[in-house]
Amino acid sequence: MQGCSTEAAVAAPLTAELNQFRDNYGRQIIEIQLSNTSSVPLTVFSAEVSSSLFPAGTSWRAMPEGTEVPPGQTKSLPAMLPAPACGSPGADADADTSAGAAAAEVEVSFRQGSISSDVRLPAADPFGVLPRNRAELCLAQDAGRIARMDLAPELEVAADGRTAVVRLQVTPRAAEAGTPRTLTIESIEGTTLLAEAPNSPWPRGVMVAAGGSPGEFRLRFRPARCDPHAVAEDKVGTLLPLRLDVGGRRGVFKVPAGAALTGRIHAFVTAACTAH
Repeated sequence: MQGCSTEAAVAAPLTAELNQFRDNYGRQIIEIQLSNTSSVPLTVFSAEVSSSLFPAGTSWRAMPEGTEVPPGQTKSLPAMLPAPACGSPGADADADTSAGAAAAEVEVSFRQGSISSDVRLPAADPFGVLPRNRAELCLAQDAGRIARMDLAPELEVAADGRTAVVRLQVTPRAAEAGTPRTLTIESIEGTTLLAEAPNSPWPRGVMVAAGGSPGEFRLRFRPARCDPHAVAEDKVGTLLPLRLDVGGRRGVFKVPAGAALTGRIHAFVTAACTAH
């Protein structure tokens, strides 16, 4: 007869940690990493992270047969983050730095041998995955109420092939009654692939107001690196970081290049590095 244990009746042969792979930056997908600390295989059927930063919970579900975790090994289970809990900028900053504010737990359903168990484990977050994503998502949410920011799909390559231009398009939302809403693009940062062209500085201190006119910024760049792995191993090189101040909420908002522009940037960096 198959047994069943609750979290109070069994010492879990598992530890949990949160992480995020670089290719999932900007996609709000994190990894629930479960390690089997026993000498017997176990099968995991579900895992759900609970945290005050993401009240709806962050869930992973296996196929019906579950996912096996061999003894002494770790499995990474991808989970999509839900909407974050966003308060006022000052309150959010205090919450992110206060003791225990970002503490998380993982509820895991698993089977080991003939025993099925549901356990709740503390989830270590050594890289600050939850606070970082919460801060980025809250900033994006606030900024998105004021303006939409995109990269145009075209890439303009200079005649000498050494530099190229991407166009940042800023489209303000309609103004609403009440307090005027603005954001400031304090600066635009480079990436692992894109560096500001020395003779064409990128704009700083740009104020954008809801209800304002659309704007476009031409950003001339050169390859940031030319080692053989620059393009082959690229994960975040086409996410353009904008340092924003949105009503006192400050941070980095990353504007993704679409698939077409990403391909053009990769081709340009490869060609520029090969030729020069």
